[in-house]
Amino acid sequence: MSAICCGESFSGYDLHHSTASHLSSIISMAPYLTTVKSFADVPITDAGVDTAAFLEASDGLAGLFDLFGSAAFSVVQNDIKGNITKVRTRFLTNPEANKTLELLVENEKGEKKRTATEGLLWLLRGLSFTCKGLQHAQADPSKELVGAFTQSYEQTLKAFHNFVVKGIFSVAMKACPYRADFYAKLAADPAGGPSVQSEQLNEDLNKWLDALSQIVARMEAFYVTGGHNKGL
Repeated sequence: MSAICCGESFSGYDLHHSTASHLSSIISMAPYLTTVKSFADVPITDAGVDTAAFLEASDGLAGLFDLFGSAAFSVVQNDIKGNITKVRTRFLTNPEANKTLELLVENEKGEKKRTATEGLLWLLRGLSFTCKGLQHAQADPSKELVGAFTQSYEQTLKAFHNFVVKGIFSVAMKACPYRADFYAKLAADPAGGPSVQSEQLNEDLNKWLDALSQIVARMEAFYVTGGHNKGL
């Protein structure tokens, strides 16, 4: 939320293309959390949080807002995507030197414009907002998403927003889908197969959110300790 808060034909081509398309269809037509990289699978070493894996998992979180079914959340989704792009652009200039988030920020520290550092800071805030919203919903099965995400907004992004942006988010919060509808979409197989059982869905989602929460906390502490958030 930087402003607010990616030939010629040859023998066997048709078979290969058909098989690839079929596999792609199978992969895309599955319950959502099985189609994206989990934050629980993002490697963390002494050097820090793996940048490529973190960005891939963040792509998956951004796509989660498609299940909300409301254009009101496009401002949140687009901002998260924009900040992912800023970090990925920097990463791709030298994947080895920027292989962890910590190294990426350190490598940009002496530059006049710290586009990726700022982008990552706002990305972490957006991820935290989403993470806490879903955690509030997970902690209380009776809580609707509008209440869960409103509570999360108060705890995360609100402090960084001006009056206008707060109004935009107020509208977005009111557009949250009903809890039952969202969880049904999260569990559903668009291809018509069986939905994920609620126990498995909750286990996978909690694991995903717990790992994300730990990464956000780690990086927030890194920004504060290193003074990387100064002037941003």
